[in-house]
Amino acid sequence: MKKRALISGGAGFIGCNAAHRLIRAGWDVVVWDNLSRGGGDKNLNWLRGLGPFTFSRVDLREEQQVQSHYQGNHFDLVLHCAGQVAVTTSVANPREDFECNAMGSFNLLEAIRAQDPDAMMIFASTNKVYGGMHDIAVVERNGRYEYATLPMGISEAHPMDFHSPYGCSKGAADQYVRDYARIYGLATVSFRQSCVYGYRQFGIEDQGWVAWFVIAHALDRQITIYGDGKQTRDILFIEDLLDAYLLAYERRDRTAGQIYNIGGGPENQLSLIELMQILKQAKGKEVQHSFADWRPGDQKVFVADIRKARTDLGWEPAHGCREGVEKLITWVDSNLGLFRE
Repeated sequence: MKKRALISGGAGFIGCNAAHRLIRAGWDVVVWDNLSRGGGDKNLNWLRGLGPFTFSRVDLREEQQVQSHYQGNHFDLVLHCAGQVAVTTSVANPREDFECNAMGSFNLLEAIRAQDPDAMMIFASTNKVYGGMHDIAVVERNGRYEYATLPMGISEAHPMDFHSPYGCSKGAADQYVRDYARIYGLATVSFRQSCVYGYRQFGIEDQGWVAWFVIAHALDRQITIYGDGKQTRDILFIEDLLDAYLLAYERRDRTAGQIYNIGGGPENQLSLIELMQILKQAKGKEVQHSFADWRPGDQKVFVADIRKARTDLGWEPAHGCREGVEKLITWVDSNLGLFRE
């Protein structure tokens, strides 16, 4: 009997790649999406050419819609990837951000609790639940910002400090996901994700910066660097994230109820300037860019401590920074028409 998966936000960047992986593996895949984000229609059309799946236009903010679409279904795995994804958008419209991220997640949890309590749910959370981390000492080292005394990065034990409406809405959802395991016995897992990038990511200036740099460079568009470009993140290629999702599902007895920091880890730290150097070397042309003031709340560094995921999942990133970015460059160059429309 085929395994069944529900992917909320399945026409988005992470969701459509997850759908592709599961369709290819022979799962019965159901995709929910409200198609509000740019690129969703393109990703959905791409999925339709890959194999059979079921699509429903579902808005998680609508409780009755969620309950009615879930009714009569059983899923082995629910990948919850839907939500509002940009800090800047959350500041401009905090109510919509709350409804998309906190209320939408709550509605989905309630549908699972009422109708499908044996399903496993994996939630795409965010490192933004840790806030600005202004108490963490940062130094300039190797031409970029790094933690002064945390060589392995930020662990799951680091205190949460929601910063920005986006941090609040995702953080609230993160804690609901965790507590529904404790209080109701649901098999939920929260992945606090750090800078995921890869195929079919329609990156923009405010979100998806690795993809945005690659796309802008391919189209000879100017990139704005907010700050000095030495700010550093641990980037994670999409295929490595999907590996972690499936390992968490396969090791359900160990992972249910857990929180994991999922990123590239200390071995995959990359500054904005370093990414521009990779692009220049790969394409043989300069990256058009300018500098502007730091944006409020921008972290100089975020690097995830991924040792818990390594221990519990038997997982670690398979793609180094350069390898992953070069794969994305190749894909963007082969699909430039998607970004010119």
